[in-house]
Amino acid sequence: MMKKIRKAVFPVAGLGSRFLPATKAQPKEMLPIVDKPLIQYAVEEAVAAGITDLVFITGRNKRAIEDHFDTAYELEAELEAAGKTALLEVVRNAVPKNVNCIYIRQSAPLGLGHAVLCARPVIGDEPFAVLLADDFMDVDAGQAPVLAQMTDLYSREGASLLAVHEVPRAETRQYGIVSVTPYKSGLEKVNSIVEKPAPEVAPSTLAVVGRYVLDNRIFACLDGLGKGAGGEIQLTDGIAALMKTDPVLAYRYVGHRYDCGSKLGYLQATVAMGLKHPEMGAAFSNFLQQFK
Repeated sequence: MMKKIRKAVFPVAGLGSRFLPATKAQPKEMLPIVDKPLIQYAVEEAVAAGITDLVFITGRNKRAIEDHFDTAYELEAELEAAGKTALLEVVRNAVPKNVNCIYIRQSAPLGLGHAVLCARPVIGDEPFAVLLADDFMDVDAGQAPVLAQMTDLYSREGASLLAVHEVPRAETRQYGIVSVTPYKSGLEKVNSIVEKPAPEVAPSTLAVVGRYVLDNRIFACLDGLGKGAGGEIQLTDGIAALMKTDPVLAYRYVGHRYDCGSKLGYLQATVAMGLKHPEMGAAFSNFLQQFK
């Protein structure tokens, strides 16, 4: 029987330099999309997929993330005294009671692969998910969130999964790029993976985005790696090593991704979610009409 995915890793130690000065004193993962920070959207996606242990790989100046998911006694007392019960429930339910938050400090900015490796003592011998909060995943009403799509596939296939989508060839140098062959409906087998290749040498235009379901054997692969692209320990290189002994599958997820690591993607996500917002979506839509 396949092990259930219970644990998810959130690498949140990055500096967010593309959003300076906004990220000088706050984590980029705490930037809001309408009224919730990016990291909360990612956490809600994980919880909807059945995750019960949230492992945050943090760094200096990331205390706001811990505070956001902690109990805020003074704020709750003020909201309760003011009779603002709806807001009180929003604040109290940032993380459901049955979900654990675990924080591990990444000692130096050594790359995504190193961040994932930092979670090894908590993950142990279980499969696990990795979510990059600045890859904002939106789905239509009634559609399962992207990570839930992937954990459901893992329960049937038992193989590591990478979320992928097509990108313009000119943008391959921004992503891990895979070459694939058909496997079965909705899935493809990854034959090779390379980190940020130049467009002229990229094996395809199929890019890995920030959702992974990985077998715990990835840790042994990462443990023996040296520095790769950008002088960092790359998760891509660990996946390439894992592929020598284990199948890795590519999944073209159902949903829309916004690259909230970029200013344009962040603005696009804000508009998209603003239009969907139950309280002010209609008024926001009317406001946007004047720019046509």
